[in-house]
Amino acid sequence: MFDMDGTLVDTEHLWWQAAAEIATGLGLTLTDQDLPEVLGQAIEHTAGHLHRSSGTDLSEAELAARLGDSFAGKVAAEIVPRPGALALLAALRDAQVPTALVSASPRRVVDLVLGSLGRDWFTVTLAAEDTERTKPAPDPYLAAAGLLGLDPAGCVAVEDTPTGVASAHAAGCAVLAVPSAVPIAAAPRVTLLDSLERADLALLGKLAAARAV
Repeated sequence: MFDMDGTLVDTEHLWWQAAAEIATGLGLTLTDQDLPEVLGQAIEHTAGHLHRSSGTDLSEAELAARLGDSFAGKVAAEIVPRPGALALLAALRDAQVPTALVSASPRRVVDLVLGSLGRDWFTVTLAAEDTERTKPAPDPYLAAAGLLGLDPAGCVAVEDTPTGVASAHAAGCAVLAVPSAVPIAAAPRVTLLDSLERADLALLGKLAAARAV
């Protein structure tokens, strides 16, 4: 089960750019201290952070809409797969392993990426609107496992942020973490790699088996 932004496609910097531009318009300058409130977070979370930090008269819903429009435009113009992502997806497809895309981005952004990356890589796809709560809650991964008809304990989630790792971990999945912009601390049941180019079916099978017993 794959996260999308920063894991399969190089979009985390686009999300940061969108948030930074909106922040500038509110008289704010985002710094490294804002990273946990932006990267790996749902649009509504970041909109709430900008609202609280700026004291703007704009509502959180208005900020979320602006963030969504800006991010979607940037994604449509620049979609780049992460190193090793397509090769790993191809290996999984050839081995007939069921896969899920589990994203905290809105459906319109997910569909933009799928239009470029290819829709047939995944058995099921979930976007932010598809569960009542999104990451870091476990709901997205629990829902994906349910749609696949699998026990989450026998699934491997591939993530790039602490927020995504927390979601997958809470759902009971084994986690393969490939950090993009935010460091991920070593933890039990979390395997860290520096690139998906180092991931293969043998590793994923080992991780799934270790969680399934």
